[in-house]
Amino acid sequence: MFNLVLHEPRIPGNVGTIGRLAFALDCTLHLIKPYGFGEITEKEVRRAGLDYWFDLDVREYENIDDFWSKNPLSDRHFFATTKTKQVYFDMEYKKGDYFYFGREDAGLPESIMNKNKQGCITIPMTNDARSLNIANSVSIVAYEALRQNFKEFN
Repeated sequence: MFNLVLHEPRIPGNVGTIGRLAFALDCTLHLIKPYGFGEITEKEVRRAGLDYWFDLDVREYENIDDFWSKNPLSDRHFFATTKTKQVYFDMEYKKGDYFYFGREDAGLPESIMNKNKQGCITIPMTNDARSLNIANSVSIVAYEALRQNFKEFN
């Protein structure tokens, strides 16, 4: 359906939660190293409650260049960030789109977002909160993309 891209995730529980979402929505989960927790192990996956992790379409990459060599950058790549005013629900999404989310402690690097500034999206907040949890952010954006394309998948 869609492609969920986690750039250098730091917290295994978040990866597990996002993996569950990816499985539920029939999305591909792309994980770009280095991780903040070592390698993904069966123990870490079970701790996150994903007894179906091995049924999930999950792909790992050594770095962003490795990822882009296998998934060429295009205007269908969207970057979640707090550093834009373009809200996620004003964009039109299509089957196969890529949604990037950065490290829990730092977000996406500017060098990545500069590759497609028109594809930078944000989730608005009504106060001065710094950011949302990455798993919540992925859910919000993924379900908006599903909402826009629901008839095609239903």
